[in-house]
Amino acid sequence: MELTVWRTFVTVCRLGSLSAAAAELHHTQSAVSRQIAGLERELGVVLIRRHARGVRPTAAGEVFRHHAVATLNEADRAVRAAREAHDGVLARPLAVGATPSLAAGIVPGAVRDLLERTGPRRWSLLPGLSAHLHRRVSTGGLDLAVVTDAPPGLSPDPRVERRFLGLDDMVVVLPVGHPRAGRDPVPIQELADQTWVEDNDGSAALLEQHAARAGVDARIDLSAADLPGKLAMVATGHAVALVPGVLTGALRADVTTVPLVDPPTRGIYTITPRRDTHPCAPLLHDLLAAAFA
Repeated sequence: MELTVWRTFVTVCRLGSLSAAAAELHHTQSAVSRQIAGLERELGVVLIRRHARGVRPTAAGEVFRHHAVATLNEADRAVRAAREAHDGVLARPLAVGATPSLAAGIVPGAVRDLLERTGPRRWSLLPGLSAHLHRRVSTGGLDLAVVTDAPPGLSPDPRVERRFLGLDDMVVVLPVGHPRAGRDPVPIQELADQTWVEDNDGSAALLEQHAARAGVDARIDLSAADLPGKLAMVATGHAVALVPGVLTGALRADVTTVPLVDPPTRGIYTITPRRDTHPCAPLLHDLLAAAFA
């Protein structure tokens, strides 16, 4: 089987349209249709079904798509590795992922320490939520990701290795000048009358669970698209928010934090592929663990 046809099939599934896939791949629609039909003949199964708004994979097509994505990612890594080898030394780039709060400070700092030890190399950082980063690691798109077990938690996956880094206490971020700013740890009951803003379901669940244990409700009346938007809502006095403690050192100057009594916590982990582990991944894990310690 030619990987070109596999790429065509994966693109069709991603876009849900033969014509859109043809445009992206610079093929004609008839050429894309022929490739898909040939792949179906070779496999002996129907891979896609047409419907009013385009196409979608069948059950067999979805299973094949999952494995095809992993194979294509691995093939791309093989090509990059071959092209970047020089004088017998492999100069393999390092692809790192991290949740937004960890990408804001701790992870770039650990990579800086890594490069000081190993010498310069190309690297990239992809911020994202834990579930998305987990998928990227399991399919070969990332060499290492730093994720959390905040709700809905981390699923077991034999394709990745998970290593614990530490626990992170959540804190409340407030606008500068807020009456409770600069206080010792406060119970959540003292903040129950505040308007809260959240940017993701995991953080919202931690807040709601913590408030419920204390017998109060936290009114999450506002939502933000991402962490910067959430902090902007706080800075301008619209709300307060629950944020990871690891973010404290990287916050903007017009907000501050107050710790909670018996705060909600989340576990922080590195995940790496079990196969084809990047040579720098173990050292980067150790540097991240040192940063938490």
